[in-house]
Amino acid sequence: MAIFRKAIDKLKAGLGKTRETFVSSLRSMLSGKQLNDDLIREIEKRLIESDVGVKATKILIDGIKADYKAGTLTKGEDVIEYLKTELKAMWPAQDRSLNISDTKPTVILMTGVNGVGKTTSISKLCKQLKDQGNTVLLGACDTFRAGAVRQLEIWGERLGVEVVKGQQGGDPAAVAFDACSAAKARGVDVLIIDTAGRLQTQSGLMDQLSKIRRVIDKQIPGGPHETLLVLDSTSGQNALRQAEEFNAAAGVTGIFLSKLDGTARGGIVVAIKEATNIPVKFVGLGETPDDVEPFDPEQFVEAMFEQD
Repeated sequence: MAIFRKAIDKLKAGLGKTRETFVSSLRSMLSGKQLNDDLIREIEKRLIESDVGVKATKILIDGIKADYKAGTLTKGEDVIEYLKTELKAMWPAQDRSLNISDTKPTVILMTGVNGVGKTTSISKLCKQLKDQGNTVLLGACDTFRAGAVRQLEIWGERLGVEVVKGQQGGDPAAVAFDACSAAKARGVDVLIIDTAGRLQTQSGLMDQLSKIRRVIDKQIPGGPHETLLVLDSTSGQNALRQAEEFNAAAGVTGIFLSKLDGTARGGIVVAIKEATNIPVKFVGLGETPDDVEPFDPEQFVEAMFEQD
């Protein structure tokens, strides 16, 4: 129970903007009101504005309308508990843990467009893995963006993790090959490979990801064992399109949702689930390597709706 409470408190702090802007205003709007058609329409508007998504919002509103007509949901404030219950029920029983290989090394491929917080998310994941007793190696395959390799090196220095890199503008797949070779030779537990977030064309980016995946699989059969897509929660519906595109090209196995502390639209987690069904595995709640939590739907919903 203490661990659950600690996780709730950390999520609560990270979801402050969502709770203040969306949930608090929803509570104020519903407090002391009798449910009616106009109020239901306003609830629908608030859900859309919080980036819950059209599909999920329709499911929730249809349920509210049905219970309202049946006479089992009459008070505005009762809608809050209804939403909490239904949002928790939207997630199926699903393994949200990292896919760890039975043999060393486990390879984690990190993908996502530039600016989503990919490098910071790698540092968070790296810190968690190290805290669990794993040895970690980083592969800097974003050879195109100026400063990308150096950013990764800085985090590596801070966390005591080595980085395999290549020449600026070099072949990212060649760096992936070298990183895999080094990981095997050194017997590390986990290899995390960073990738570019932008090329001249989107098809070029996706082709490059496919090539890197082929190189990894040839060097380490079965790899990458986990392909995490980093999505910026402040980007709203753009995140949904990114999830669909990267999933088609890279076979995404999990989502790392970054910058939740910087958005008032934490409902994007629900929209991602309804649009892709790719499990959200981690949520970033700040700038330091410790500002991360494994995603748990019940904890997330409790933290989002908990009163200050």
